[in-house]
Amino acid sequence: MTTLTFLAARARQSAEHDVLTFAATAGQVLQFAEIDRVGRNETGELSGFQRPQIAGHIREIRDYLETETAILPNAIVVAFTRGVTVEDRDNGVARVSIDLADGPQGLVVDGQQRLTALSLSSRKDFQMFVSLMICRDEAELRRQFVLVNNTRPLPKSLIYELLPSVDGLPDRMQSRALAADLTARLNFSKASSLKGQIYQHTNPSGVIKDTAIQKVLMNSLSDGVMRQLVTEPNGTRKCFELISEFFKAVQAVFPQDWWGHKPNTSRLVHGAGIQAMGFVMETLATLDNARTWSEFAKGLAALDGRTAWTSGSWDFGNGDVRHWKAINVTSGDVALLTKHVEGIVRRDLRARRANAAAAVDALPA
Repeated sequence: MTTLTFLAARARQSAEHDVLTFAATAGQVLQFAEIDRVGRNETGELSGFQRPQIAGHIREIRDYLETETAILPNAIVVAFTRGVTVEDRDNGVARVSIDLADGPQGLVVDGQQRLTALSLSSRKDFQMFVSLMICRDEAELRRQFVLVNNTRPLPKSLIYELLPSVDGLPDRMQSRALAADLTARLNFSKASSLKGQIYQHTNPSGVIKDTAIQKVLMNSLSDGVMRQLVTEPNGTRKCFELISEFFKAVQAVFPQDWWGHKPNTSRLVHGAGIQAMGFVMETLATLDNARTWSEFAKGLAALDGRTAWTSGSWDFGNGDVRHWKAINVTSGDVALLTKHVEGIVRRDLRARRANAAAAVDALPA
């Protein structure tokens, strides 16, 4: 076979371009189009324009496509500069003939991950929509690629906020969905110490980044106290109560650093501070069995007067002294701040236990 033929819907758009849509299998698409991945030759000259494959993303799409209810409503976009013949029919329908004699002449402009995933799927008869563009030359093709892919993506925080209402998510997104659900509960439940304080698309007046709270939750759900807690009866409610009680204690111990502040005026409500305090929550919940705000407050008292949330400097030891505002949401800064505050709390816990043991030993026999 040297030609593939499709009946396509022809859209009236630019006078300079033909734009048509038809259905085809991944096997058919790969006969007439290829994915030209970006790279540079030995002289540094740029070639191709598609981003590298993202193995995890492709695997998730492929796994989804193996289900009986899978659909791919979004068309992939393929551009040609030659090798395509279009014959008009009635009512916006056209006959598209693609020459295969010289191999694939089209380039995938958008949808490379979906195409790759479908080509790896066992569903060889599954059809995807193909939007076909005919460009006058290679330069025009590249221009269209940039324009097609330059549309603004959905903000991550909006996607995360929508996750709890979506079924059949990949495993990687399930933990994010649970964290997003708990974040929404913390933000909108009357019983929450964080009610109305978390920034989400549905609460733009919040000051604490939803992604910072989600990181605290995801860490606890994967490797912390919530990992076991969530499996218990009413586990989700218990996780909600744990983090709500903890931040109630934070607000009680550091009222001047919490209330009325934004991330640029207090590192306590900043992404770095929220994440670091999340590890303190883990320490107190695990080592001190803290569950109520008063129990958390007892452990947090060790930090009183030894932080620089809104003024002064952080003394991290070994000559590493930083202005209070010189802590940013980087993995290095979060790790440094976590080590500092968690270390203070752990040392206080050991001291309290030693004092308690000494008091018991001092009791008369």
